[in-house]
Amino acid sequence: MTGTVYKSTGSWYTVKTDNGKIYECRIKGKFRIKGIKSTNPVAVGDMVDFKIEANNDQKTGVIENIHERQNYIIRKSVNLSKQTHIIASNIDVVFLLVTLNNPTTFTTFIDRFLITAEAYGIRAVLLFNKIDTYNEDELVEVKYLAALYRKVGYECIGISAKTAKNVDKVKSIMESNVSMFSGHSGVGKSTLINTIEKGFSLKTAEISNQHQQGQHTTTFAEMFDLSFDAKIIDTPGIKGFGVVDMDKEELGDYFPEFFELKSECKFNNCLHINEPKCAVKIALDNEKIAWSRYKSYLQILEGEEEHYRKNNYDED
Repeated sequence: MTGTVYKSTGSWYTVKTDNGKIYECRIKGKFRIKGIKSTNPVAVGDMVDFKIEANNDQKTGVIENIHERQNYIIRKSVNLSKQTHIIASNIDVVFLLVTLNNPTTFTTFIDRFLITAEAYGIRAVLLFNKIDTYNEDELVEVKYLAALYRKVGYECIGISAKTAKNVDKVKSIMESNVSMFSGHSGVGKSTLINTIEKGFSLKTAEISNQHQQGQHTTTFAEMFDLSFDAKIIDTPGIKGFGVVDMDKEELGDYFPEFFELKSECKFNNCLHINEPKCAVKIALDNEKIAWSRYKSYLQILEGEEEHYRKNNYDED
């Protein structure tokens, strides 16, 4: 039988077939020794072949094959630095929820997420949430950030998950697509999903005052069918986003504004650091490229782990 993985708890996978039947499945041991470096060989969104187990209820199965993935979002595993974690697969559009504060989403995190989406060919949309809570100065900063990423080519929408402001715009993008919602804990993913689909009751939690970080309310990634021809994948809040498997020479290709200038550089393998006649550095000096984006690029290029909680939005 064939179905789509709707939920993963690490050892069991909820698989739904085209006719709507649900099965709880395990994986065959060989998946763990096939050289797969991921901590989760099967991810939410995967299309899998499984065999129903001969038991009393006939509602459990064993996954025997994973279909080739159209794409996936991947990051370094939190606890096992040499391994990776596939957050979800076969995604049409990914929404990254961004909050200015409570908790803070820094540009280094945004950029790491965006280049991963670029690398795997997934449309990315930035949702600047909680705009109903910001004062005038904070709204100016949100507009600055949105303008920065719109200039690069990303769609940016200011929303309020609580008041439903611009949620209709989000729903229109979601129609006929598999969408993934991601961001730090506390940015409002579950609240937004509850607003999008009335009747949903995903857990939400207050922000921790001590560290201005969200409390984890989503433990595992899970896919949901919605009432308006759309599917969503809700994911656990992400604290860090380690970039995986990108060669130094190709990293700049995933920054659209760098890639656009690549042909103008003197050297076709230019890393945009100290090379002469580098079109990216010239554009940077002329303020046609954002310093925050260039800083993110250098950080990833040099192999630094994410220090986004120590950074800020200010330019030099």
